[in-house]
Amino acid sequence: MGASRSSGTTDELGPDEDSGGGPPGCSADPGPPADGGGIPGEPPGSDLLAALLDGMDAALCAFDAAGTVTHWNREAERVLGWTAREAVGRTGFAGWAVRRADADEVRARLMSAMDAPGRQVHEFALLRKDGGRVLVRTQSAGVRGADGQPAGVYCAFSEVHAQIDLERAIALSEALLEDASWGVVLVDVDLRPTVVNAYAARALGGGRTALLGRPLGELVVQGVEELEAALHHVLAEGTPSAPAELWVTLRTAEGERRRCWRSGFLRLASPLTEEPVPLGVGWLFRDVTAGRFAEQEADRLRFRTSQLHRAARTASECEDPMEAATSLLDFALAGFADHVLVDLVAGERLVRTAATPFDAPGPCLPVSGGSIPARYGPGHPARQSVERTGTVRTSAGAGDAAQSWAAERRWPRDAAHALCAVLRSRGRTLGVLTFLRAANRSAFERPDAAYAETVAARVAGAVDLAQVTAGT
Repeated sequence: MGASRSSGTTDELGPDEDSGGGPPGCSADPGPPADGGGIPGEPPGSDLLAALLDGMDAALCAFDAAGTVTHWNREAERVLGWTAREAVGRTGFAGWAVRRADADEVRARLMSAMDAPGRQVHEFALLRKDGGRVLVRTQSAGVRGADGQPAGVYCAFSEVHAQIDLERAIALSEALLEDASWGVVLVDVDLRPTVVNAYAARALGGGRTALLGRPLGELVVQGVEELEAALHHVLAEGTPSAPAELWVTLRTAEGERRRCWRSGFLRLASPLTEEPVPLGVGWLFRDVTAGRFAEQEADRLRFRTSQLHRAARTASECEDPMEAATSLLDFALAGFADHVLVDLVAGERLVRTAATPFDAPGPCLPVSGGSIPARYGPGHPARQSVERTGTVRTSAGAGDAAQSWAAERRWPRDAAHALCAVLRSRGRTLGVLTFLRAANRSAFERPDAAYAETVAARVAGAVDLAQVTAGT
């Protein structure tokens, strides 16, 4: 909205107008320059109104009832190149801001807003002062005087491409914050969520409004330090050049969940200040947990296949079948378990034949001085494996002391997870392999059981050969 003449904006179109005996604003006299006191005869608020209109981001002009330009602000000057001194007082746009061939149509469409309710939106091709043409989108509305009669029209306009850019930006932000296929969270400078889209709400395990204003530590059990450090870094240093992957553990109604989020961060700054003032951080992320787990499983499978291949080649060079069996177990232990025990069937008992050291990491070796009975009580996992002819997995309970749990089962004190795989060859049960993990590792899962069974089948073949050889 614009400055009238050079000193400020007149208010001929306002409710307190004083026409002064002629059509308001018709005079082409630019008037004296602004000196802080306004034009004689203008109301006391005209300088303030001029400042407000000149500070607007939208280009604005106004016409009185006769079609004479009464207001022209600085943004209108920027878009078209015509100053307020050159524009105010002209009748319509004909011959200067629009081609004469289009002038009547443009004038009629603009002035029709004076009698129509609400706003009217049009697009016109206007002329710049340098002769170039610019397509603008206008919003025009009528202005009424103190007597309620039409007194003129005001018209706000902007370049069409700028308007389209703005609409695209608004549409993009609305789409991101509603139906985007990735999470979008806006956090303030205190690192509390202020906007959460639907995807992010599902990922964080809460409602969109329930998550607002809550500390991230209430939502993330583990990994919140890394997340908050990333947000602080963005606030201090700006947008990072590449996305990052963050592993977090969430607290949900179903329990704790481990998730991996591929995250990007944007520092948000106010566009209304000369110096950028941080408003917070835009955090965009996708849940890539399934993909990362699949990659980890593929890596684990490749490694285990490679270990089995190396173990087979090493075992084939061993003259002693029992040495081949322990060599197989040394390769199998890498990355899989901390301890392994070999208990063979001897009548009604199980006897310890080979094992890794109980008190420190080391290779699997035959028991010094020969096999000794394994003092396993009824219901022991190793006995269950032999009786069921299958694999048994078990772990220390949450309330159990790991040392006492392991001691009761005659296992190393640091054992907290166990997997017992039966040794079978030529339709006979030869014994059982027991793999043990410490408490700082995860429990054995189904893929681990399949791997242990593969190892047990190869070890059983070597043990069977050793027994046959010893019998001959």
